Amino acid sequence: MGNRGGVNLHDWIDELCDVLDVEIDLDEALVLDVAREAAHNVERPAAPITTFLLGYAAAASQADPEEIERLAAAALALAQRWDKSAYDVAHEDDDPEVEEELESVEA
Repeated sequence: MGNRGGVNLHDWIDELCDVLDVEIDLDEALVLDVAREAAHNVERPAAPITTFLLGYAAAASQADPEEIERLAAAALALAQRWDKSAYDVAHEDDDPEVEEELESVEA
């Protein structure tokens, strides 16, 4: 990660909060951990989506720090155990009994 223009991450966060008109004590290490696990264990685009949804959930819980930690831990745990292939995800709601019945009708 480059440091373009001499602005560091903490400065960026402060400026972004000002622009977005939000005040929050941000545990950026926790957010970065969640993003890293989602990117590595799911796929790269999962990182921003996961952190956005974590932020949305945090806002819904009135940014309670303990709840944010609980939500982040849940997201981390999901990302760490994510080992589904695209095929598995596409078929995770399949009902084996229905599939069996369909196969017998098609035969």
